[in-house]
Amino acid sequence: MSRLFASVRARATLAATLVVAVALVAAGTAVLLSLRSNLLGEAGTQAERSARDVATALAVGTRYTELNLDDDDRPVQVVDEAGTLVAASEDLERITGTGVDAVHPRPSASPGDDGDDDDDSGESLEAGEIGEPATVGDGTATVDGDTEDYRFVTVPVETRRGDQLTVYAGAPLSAEHGAVNTALTVMLIGFPLLLAVVAWVTWLVTRRALRPVEGIRREMAAITASEDLARRVPVPGTHDEVARLASTTNETLAALESSVERQRRFVADASHELRSPIASLRTQLEVAAAHPELLDLDGAVEDTVRLQRLAADLLLLARLDAGERPADARVDLAALAREAAEGRTGVSVRGDAAVRVAGSRGQLGRVLANLLDNAQRHARSAVEVSVRREGEAAVVAVADDGEGVPAADRERIFERFVRLDAARSRDDGGAGLGLAIARDVAVRHGGTLTVHDAPAGGALFELRLPGA
Repeated sequence: MSRLFASVRARATLAATLVVAVALVAAGTAVLLSLRSNLLGEAGTQAERSARDVATALAVGTRYTELNLDDDDRPVQVVDEAGTLVAASEDLERITGTGVDAVHPRPSASPGDDGDDDDDSGESLEAGEIGEPATVGDGTATVDGDTEDYRFVTVPVETRRGDQLTVYAGAPLSAEHGAVNTALTVMLIGFPLLLAVVAWVTWLVTRRALRPVEGIRREMAAITASEDLARRVPVPGTHDEVARLASTTNETLAALESSVERQRRFVADASHELRSPIASLRTQLEVAAAHPELLDLDGAVEDTVRLQRLAADLLLLARLDAGERPADARVDLAALAREAAEGRTGVSVRGDAAVRVAGSRGQLGRVLANLLDNAQRHARSAVEVSVRREGEAAVVAVADDGEGVPAADRERIFERFVRLDAARSRDDGGAGLGLAIARDVAVRHGGTLTVHDAPAGGALFELRLPGA
């Protein structure tokens, strides 16, 4: 059963069919109850009309022995004050529901005799007056061998002679039963057919609506199997939720392709950068093993330090790419800048006191150190660091008096393993990761890192972070 309704299409069809079924049952029940109520009311009206006709004849002076009660489909009983049946419809064989089971009249000793004037003073009706009708309820009656259900109504009447009589009249309920049964039969036949149509239409509509989704699924399966992230899923021209899903999927694939390509370049560049110091160190060690007197200890140490720094940079970039969140500590950028500039020749720091931001002290210190390393590498004589607050932002500016950065290269220098000066050696120029790390850390802290022209003609790196 769970596999039968495993698809959205099957569940949507089942849900739509159940909703329509509940609505049809509720509507059908309401229709049947309303129809039955109306027909019962009509039967009560007919019974009341028959009872009033008989009561009117009695009120105007017709003796109950002279009443014409030959309406076969509307049984009538006339009962006196003592509960004795004094008149009834012809051919009435049996009756229930009126409280008087007698069907054969037993007239009093002097019917219509107005000599008995010992009526109670508390009577509510006057001579010739007809009382308000009241519904007795439903019952059955057998007239001339035919038994049917009836709705009975009672009407009290006092004749001109002072006789207090009660008229019971019934109207057949066969029309009510027939109409309700017919309506019920139509519903029992029509509802399943209607539900089948609803299920079929829902099945077709959902198949058409989900066809693009199936196309997206097949294409994603093919992309997964082929590992070709350059492929894209088809976007239907419906401009609906499915089209937006396909567009978002393609955007995700594009971002994934870019990320994978970036990772591939990163691995290739990292391997290339690691190969040189490792090869150099190995060569020196092999020479030292064969000729210890030729060991360049300073060069080996330098290569080892460079290899250590490169490994540390690569590990930091890996953590940043993995989405490592910075700490939520309060960091004083002015104090951190002075600490990073301590011991560096030609570096001056000026700025506001206690410019605080939220983040990782170690990572922000790494940003400032990388910016100062870059500035000192390209400065002629001086590097100036300023720390200030602009509104809600904390700004750190690092300016040098070197050649500056060409406008066309001001974004490219933040890419990994990028060196603008191709002529300089790797030992002097580094691996091209310092500025890339600095920008990644700035972005992780919700800030920006940009480069402009410095007042002294060199490069001005500006770090903006949200203030704390």
